[in-house]
Amino acid sequence: MKKSFLHQILGITMTVSLIVSVAGCASSETPSGTSSDTSNTAGPITVSIGRQTLQNVTFPDGDTYEDNAYTRMAEQELNIDIVDTFEATGDDYDRQVSLALSAGDIPDMMKVGSLDELKELYENDLIADLTGVYEEYASDYLKKLYDSFEGRAIENVTIDGKMVALPGTNVDTSPGIVWVRSDWMEQLAIQVDEDGDGCIKREELESIAIAFRDQNPENAENMVGIALAPYLTGGSPDDTYSLNAVAYSMGAYPKTWLEKDGEIMYGSTTEEMKQSLAIAAKWFQEGILDPQVGTRTWDDITALMANGQCGIAFGCWHIPDWLLSNVYALNNKATFNAYILEGEDGSVNCKHSNATTGYIVVSKKFEHPEIAIQIANLFYDELANSPELLEKYPEVANYVQNAVDGSSRPFNIEINSCTSLFDDYSELEKCLNGEITLEQVRTAEQRSNVPVIQGYLDGDSDVTGWSKYHSRLKGLELFQTLVENDRIDWLTPIYPETTPTMETNWANLEKLEEETFIKIVTGELDVESGFEQFTSDWKQQGGTQIIQEISEQLQ
Repeated sequence: MKKSFLHQILGITMTVSLIVSVAGCASSETPSGTSSDTSNTAGPITVSIGRQTLQNVTFPDGDTYEDNAYTRMAEQELNIDIVDTFEATGDDYDRQVSLALSAGDIPDMMKVGSLDELKELYENDLIADLTGVYEEYASDYLKKLYDSFEGRAIENVTIDGKMVALPGTNVDTSPGIVWVRSDWMEQLAIQVDEDGDGCIKREELESIAIAFRDQNPENAENMVGIALAPYLTGGSPDDTYSLNAVAYSMGAYPKTWLEKDGEIMYGSTTEEMKQSLAIAAKWFQEGILDPQVGTRTWDDITALMANGQCGIAFGCWHIPDWLLSNVYALNNKATFNAYILEGEDGSVNCKHSNATTGYIVVSKKFEHPEIAIQIANLFYDELANSPELLEKYPEVANYVQNAVDGSSRPFNIEINSCTSLFDDYSELEKCLNGEITLEQVRTAEQRSNVPVIQGYLDGDSDVTGWSKYHSRLKGLELFQTLVENDRIDWLTPIYPETTPTMETNWANLEKLEEETFIKIVTGELDVESGFEQFTSDWKQQGGTQIIQEISEQLQ
């Protein structure tokens, strides 16, 4: 069902993003609790933090997660001293959170990754009720960001009427984009998308893949038409290197819980999913799909792209920033066009994201919970909207300019409005067109994007300008156009809490799904009988019980 324009707007969950996202629009309201309101005049107050890090983040010499431009700014502005109780990446971080929870002793502030962990912390009486300090200290702009989700973001962190965390926002992602080497298309005189709406049929995609494979524009060895990651499908519509773009065009929603005709369903078990696998199996049989599908790693596929062995990649609007840039680094003649794969009836399908991802909790023992709100004001309001702050802290301006990863901030979450991406793009476009000046661009990120994109348009071969041009003026523009033209049919999924049977059976069910799907695509299993056996096994091995448990949750 098509939703309102507000619900159709995207923003990106950049938990693994390699760009710094500092939200939104300038605030005309008077802030009610900005960093300057801090009463820590006798400080500094020590704030212990459990910090989720990322691998291979490049800091300027001497900087660390605990001591960097962002933390130093927070310490000076708020009269605090930030000390990391623990730092860890990925599963190691989750284990640290679990250990702290088991010991009943958590840092003053930390990020938790799931609502299940949040609920457990609350039930063990370890985290503070932030309702009062949020109302008193949160700036009008910070509240406006959360309010743009029409209550969904705050509702996700409200238990027994209490706001028990600061949620990271997670706005809608785009349909899966098909990124195609446009320099090759020009070289081979390939014409698609006659009406220019950015949407192509599956047959057009197949014709491009066959032409690239057979005519081999860069004379590479072992050309591949289309390459897919071994997991084949993902939970996000735009999962990179996945089959999702094809699945969504068929009306399938893999790895998604949904309600259809009053019944709870798992999207990977539907008839539409079987049809999607049949297409991939046909591609494999015809030599369009990579013959090594199922064994190629993510890095292998990226190498195929960079080495000129493949010219088509499925992914999100921003993969030029951190993935397709590898292609340009080896060949500065490379360019890409962005397309959406539409259904036979011209439909463009996508699903709404959960409104939140990542949660900042405050220990019930910490005497100054308002500092968490002030940190949020500083980074998601003032830093985004106050050029004066960047002038005051030039090393922070350098972080923004050089896209030092956002995990280096005290809170490794994003807080953006649900319209933030399009708001930012609109200003970027106006500035590049000369309608507004660079000083009138409200967000720090876009102020840094304008000159590098303009440099690329003026002939500069810098990879950053190439990347930002492709991600913003091709990928994001395509998504914005689809929304403005009301082309997207939005599904609102179900986002259940982890059920008891999920805890015990889900890993095996995921393994069953991924292994069966690869066997179907490569012809080891027949599409019809193989998929029928999969759905039967899935139900018997816990799927039916999980559906019952989700139904009970919803009731």
